[in-house]
Amino acid sequence: MQTESEARSLAPETRSIGNTIRLTGWITFWVQLGLAVVSGLVLLFAYTGRGLTEQPNAGLGVGIFWAVCGVVVLLFSVYWDFRYTRIGKSLENPNPALHSSKADTTKIIRLGVFLSLVGILLTLLGAGATVAVLVAKSISQPPGVAITDPYKIIRALDVFVVLANVNGIAAHFIGTVTSLWLLERVHQH
Repeated sequence: MQTESEARSLAPETRSIGNTIRLTGWITFWVQLGLAVVSGLVLLFAYTGRGLTEQPNAGLGVGIFWAVCGVVVLLFSVYWDFRYTRIGKSLENPNPALHSSKADTTKIIRLGVFLSLVGILLTLLGAGATVAVLVAKSISQPPGVAITDPYKIIRALDVFVVLANVNGIAAHFIGTVTSLWLLERVHQH
């Protein structure tokens, strides 16, 4: 059992790491939420725009599917960032009974790393599928101005799917780097 002086000497370090986790959680929360909203809106626009055209493009449906999966994981990651803020706030509390243990904090941050890596994988699959469709469309067009098949035209809506996936990759990358940094900070204390 700790004496009162040991608890006081431990408290500034615990409060410091709590403050770091809380502030980092809030910054990452807002950055990832912004990127999730942008990705979601771009995907919504691309998906609804596909229904307005007469040109079926089944290949892009796979890219949209993986992008939507990436955005869903990104929304869960945003929730996880909010959870970091709550952990940080609990560690800043002067009552040591309310502090989460180092093992629990480490476990939660590791799950955040895993979550972000899964999100990167999903959005990379979406970006790869979409870019493959766009490359196939671009090389199937004959050189020159005349377009013989209107189904092989690369439309702006097709590029929006790539944009949504790239935003998702960036958001998950930020989440991964943040979680790894927090994990290192927790291990130092």
